[in-house]
Amino acid sequence: MTRGAYLVTGGAGFLGSHLCDALLARGHRVICVDNFLTGSPDNIAHLAGHDRFKFIKHDVTQDLYLPGRIDGVLHFASPASPRDYLEFPIQTLKVGSLGTHKALGLAKAKGARFLLASTSEVYGDPQVHPQREDYWGHVNPVGPRGVYDEAKRFAEAMAMAYHRTHGVKVRIARIFNTYGPRMRKNDGRAVPEFIDAALRRKPLPVFGTGRQTRSLCYVDDEVRGLLALLFSNHTGPMNIGNPAEVTVLDIARIIKKLTHSPSRVVHKPLPVDDPKVRQPDIAFARRALKWRPSVPLEDGLRRTIDWFRNR
Repeated sequence: MTRGAYLVTGGAGFLGSHLCDALLARGHRVICVDNFLTGSPDNIAHLAGHDRFKFIKHDVTQDLYLPGRIDGVLHFASPASPRDYLEFPIQTLKVGSLGTHKALGLAKAKGARFLLASTSEVYGDPQVHPQREDYWGHVNPVGPRGVYDEAKRFAEAMAMAYHRTHGVKVRIARIFNTYGPRMRKNDGRAVPEFIDAALRRKPLPVFGTGRQTRSLCYVDDEVRGLLALLFSNHTGPMNIGNPAEVTVLDIARIIKKLTHSPSRVVHKPLPVDDPKVRQPDIAFARRALKWRPSVPLEDGLRRTIDWFRNR
């Protein structure tokens, strides 16, 4: 593979920072752009001084001029957890619309590939299970989660418009639940919430009955799939996630076991429009990319727990 220069928006976030690491490990140059709304300098502190890494603090909803060659734009800037996009609804809509527009414009100007971090949330509270890429979704556009769901749906439409009209080499990844080191303990997602509570011997908060399902993909597997899509000839959209479905209650129980925590599970009211099921059909990714996740859930959770414990 020819070594190139890649821009990662949201590069100081959980997933973005791991993408920066992976691209650098492959010998590429990386420009990381973030405004730290939900990202953290801690996630990229280990890259300070790296001769192929550059950080720019910038809001991607504003124009960004970059001289020189850019081979790929990976657009990962966005609040990505329910707690974040409920706190920052307008910023979430702006980064999905204006931010995507600016990032696509840069990709067009540079003749670069464009990887869009879309989401399983485009399927909403799905009526088709598991979710395939040809399913159009069941989204409440005026509900509190709609700011994230519709921002990503708009971003997909914008990306495809640039692809069809301007020939931009677009790649659309629909990312399912991803976990691992560098998640924020207070971002509202199940895995960091449960780990933090278990390590502090506090009750584990489970919303509703806990019978709703999620499909958890360890971050190393997710990044491998995302980069496989970026460097492929497939536009997508393509599901990149782990088809192993697990209930939220079982996630809590596994984390309780792995941390040897005496914490008990406490049930809280289910948030509005919370999806009841979530499971990707990854037949497309398996066929087109020869990709599938390989890290078992307990192994990935152990690594994540160790990271939280060491923090």
